[in-house]
Amino acid sequence: MGVLDGRIDFVLGIDTHRDSYTAAALDAGGGTRHIATVASDAFGHRKLLAFADEHAKGRRVWAVEGVGSYGAGLTVFLLEHGEQVAEVDRPKRPLRRNGAKSDELDAVRAAREALACDHLAQPRRRGRREAIRVLLAAREGAVRARTQAIAQLKALIVSAPQGLRDQLRGGTTDEQVSRAARLRTGPAQSQEHRATICALRATARRVLTLAAEADDHESQLELLVREHAPQLLAQPGIGTISAAQILCAWSHRGRIRSEAAFASLAGVSPIPASSGTIVRYRVNRGGDRQLNRALHTIVLSRLSHDAETRAYAQRRSAEGKTAREIKRCLKRHLARSIFRLLESMPEAT
Repeated sequence: MGVLDGRIDFVLGIDTHRDSYTAAALDAGGGTRHIATVASDAFGHRKLLAFADEHAKGRRVWAVEGVGSYGAGLTVFLLEHGEQVAEVDRPKRPLRRNGAKSDELDAVRAAREALACDHLAQPRRRGRREAIRVLLAAREGAVRARTQAIAQLKALIVSAPQGLRDQLRGGTTDEQVSRAARLRTGPAQSQEHRATICALRATARRVLTLAAEADDHESQLELLVREHAPQLLAQPGIGTISAAQILCAWSHRGRIRSEAAFASLAGVSPIPASSGTIVRYRVNRGGDRQLNRALHTIVLSRLSHDAETRAYAQRRSAEGKTAREIKRCLKRHLARSIFRLLESMPEAT
């Protein structure tokens, strides 16, 4: 029996695409009543609501796929009209080679998955949380592009003419970028030399531009995080990027039912791996890996700079724990304390 048992009369499964939504209205027993397909625009949103009022009148819940992508606009519309919306993953399809697949079947599967779930996930909020998310995504893209540009610059230096290579090969990466960005061509240089200088200079300037872009995004993120959750930044080892990632995953008070669920979301809940007389746990490889990376970064920072954390690690090491197990324990404790802090913060206005 799922969490919706006895609480609703209908569930509407929504299969979302770029240009269309397919809705399946099911009764509480999982029987299909009606199916409709509409355009994924404002008029389609209104048609879906009218479809629900006609064929699923009463206590109902919407099980929407892709609430953070193709279903984002529909989710906002439904919430604004007082509807109950649950976020569902892409429904599991039959493992048989001849497993049927269509938009209608996917919508039915989404609804039945909601009916069978023990816990339904609330959609993440937009507004300030969405502002943080898009800035994080933009910064991540700039950082990755900068890394690729640096790799390209170093490859160009390796294959550059000898005199140019000797001029650039020494020093740190920042020094190489700075020198390459100031290179100039001259009439006495060979065609190869001039072309290599142009390529090096353009690549180095791209590195500097992307670094400035990433710094600008981080500055905006810091303003948003300080306004939204200054208590988070006050914790040892938590910087702007880690705090922003935590806020994106958490979203708002009440979305995650418990600190254990938050730890599971972060991939830091211990997984039993005992056998015979040995009782142990292994690292969880699931969950939100970006949130997991944020917690991992915080733990590494505390292991380097926080005396209390270092003392704990030494004590656990003396008990026979490995470095990986100690970090797992620290991340689990960190998830607990961060969740309690987030849930105790006042709601943003």
